[in-house]
Amino acid sequence: MSPVTPAATELPAVPGDTTAAFGVADIIVVVFYFAFVLTVGIWSSIRASRGTIGGYFLAGRSMTWWPIGASLMSSNVGSGLFIGLAGTGAAGGLAVGGFEWNATWALLALGWIFVPVYIAAGVVTMPEYLQKRFGGQRIQIYMSILSLILYIFTKISTDIFSGALFIQISLGWNLYLSTVVLLAVTAVYTIAGGLTAVIYTDALQTLIMVLGALVLMFIGFEKVGWYEGLQEKYSTAIPKIIVPNTTCHLPRADAFHLFRDPVTGDIPWPGLIFGLSVLALWCWCTDQVIVQRSLSAKNLSHAKGGSVLGGYLKIFPMFFIVMPGMISRALYPDEVGCVDPDICKRVCGAAVGCSNIAYPKLVIELMPDGLRGLMIAVMMAALMSSLTSIFNSSSTLFVIDIWQRIRKKASEQELMIVGRVFILILVVISILWIPIIQSANSGKLFDYIQSITSYLAPPITALFILAIFCKRINEPGAFWGLMVGLAVGLVRMIVEFIYSTPSCGEEDSRPAVLKDLHYLYFALILCVLTAIVIVLISLCTPPIPEENLSCLTWWTRHRKAPAIDLKNYKSEAAQINPVNGESDLAEGADSGDKEDAASKPPCWKMLYLWFCGLSTGPTPTLSQEERAALEQRLTSIKERPLWKTVCNVNAILLMTVNVFLWAYFG
Repeated sequence: MSPVTPAATELPAVPGDTTAAFGVADIIVVVFYFAFVLTVGIWSSIRASRGTIGGYFLAGRSMTWWPIGASLMSSNVGSGLFIGLAGTGAAGGLAVGGFEWNATWALLALGWIFVPVYIAAGVVTMPEYLQKRFGGQRIQIYMSILSLILYIFTKISTDIFSGALFIQISLGWNLYLSTVVLLAVTAVYTIAGGLTAVIYTDALQTLIMVLGALVLMFIGFEKVGWYEGLQEKYSTAIPKIIVPNTTCHLPRADAFHLFRDPVTGDIPWPGLIFGLSVLALWCWCTDQVIVQRSLSAKNLSHAKGGSVLGGYLKIFPMFFIVMPGMISRALYPDEVGCVDPDICKRVCGAAVGCSNIAYPKLVIELMPDGLRGLMIAVMMAALMSSLTSIFNSSSTLFVIDIWQRIRKKASEQELMIVGRVFILILVVISILWIPIIQSANSGKLFDYIQSITSYLAPPITALFILAIFCKRINEPGAFWGLMVGLAVGLVRMIVEFIYSTPSCGEEDSRPAVLKDLHYLYFALILCVLTAIVIVLISLCTPPIPEENLSCLTWWTRHRKAPAIDLKNYKSEAAQINPVNGESDLAEGADSGDKEDAASKPPCWKMLYLWFCGLSTGPTPTLSQEERAALEQRLTSIKERPLWKTVCNVNAILLMTVNVFLWAYFG
């Protein structure tokens, strides 16, 4: 067969021609939607207790199970996931949906194993847990800094990129303009509202996102002739213009199977089950963004219920994100499935391939007027919700784990203000990061998220599992294990950045360790390696005394701690755990502030104090007994037998459904 001459065929349209598709109805819907979201955000932040650390960062420990479940889902399913999952689905078929189904197990582990220990230990952030468990400061500081790096390079940057890509394809706006507008709205309501605003708006957005995605799924399936039609059309979705003598343009033969060959598969099955579990445990059980949601639960049963609901919700992305991505390739093979570098450049600006545009393309082409606007609004909202979650959690980490190290005597007021300023700094970094993402290969962006995670996260997974289950582990073991794991992961990550993936028709000249060792296998090996180092070094150094471990491991979670705490490095007054935080408001503030509060402050100051969530009246102080009772309530992991049973039965049901799905699509 002679290669087709480009001139003879009509070229796929260039994005930007789609602006006409956005009707008046759509614009009205978008404006209304954003007004509505801001109203909900402001309403919930007026109701919430924002003036204290426990209130701003943990939603006052008052959340019930359904907002937690919805929020677990939506802080994970941002627009990055829509674009990334649908794109990888368009390029390689169903297997990427396994990433979502794997999360179910991790969510159950979160509710039944990790959260009881975290609640009993009375911690706000994950590094704080490690600090209580091991003592010393180096692990805590290392973890905070590593988490912030992971947020900036994987979560924040990819979410912003994908959101901007969406606006660009749907509205034809400039990438920068759309991003700046988006970040401005997001920052306003995170800064003003704290976590309560984030959780309420999350629940709302998840609902709309899921409904909109379901509508789109049905329209798409109807277009291709349901599942049988998709199987037939997807396997013949070949672009008109191909690179001669290569097979890049052919859809994968195993596109409709989850379990793929362990050596030649693009997502090998042992990696999908074991390697991915390492990343899932990191993401769902030790990652501040997610765990913070569960820790804001009223009690342990609500946290478990949230996990179960989140687990059920995670079943759906396979059907409303991955499969629509495949439908998009079946319907628009020339754009979504392009392989010729010049044409791909024209379609989406990336020579490697345009699978990233699969989902936005489907929304623009298939959704009816008005609904299209709603869908765009929801994608923006999804982006905002994952950004708000990340901004909020990053500022928590920075304030509690880094700033309090530098300023031992910082008042609560100072901490609240520093947290909000830090969010502004993050926004600026994010905007500066956009050009780097644009020039980084958009075609590989989603793989970058997963692979960067698999180079940096496995040591943390290993450490948390050992910290919770093995009393013998101590500080030197934990610290040096993390260091070894970090070194190995960084080496692989740097090698990965030096050698890029070849585009269609190029020969693969990467070293074997990259070419033949899939990143999911690497994650598993790295996790096991770190665990071995941690255990060996811990066995060679003296153990932590038994009485210091009350409430801090799975085996000792019911023992109430005596007064000794490994936190002997800073004075009690400056120490803010959520409990003292509630009461020590007045201690750091000097008397000048108190006189000021007595004489009513001017209007501008009232407004500024309200925005920063600082109370304008005098602050209440708690007696010793009240403080003890409050602490008792916040760290209690007792459950009523009835609700305990309900949660357990639901968890077993969820696992059954999950196993059935794996088997069916395997």
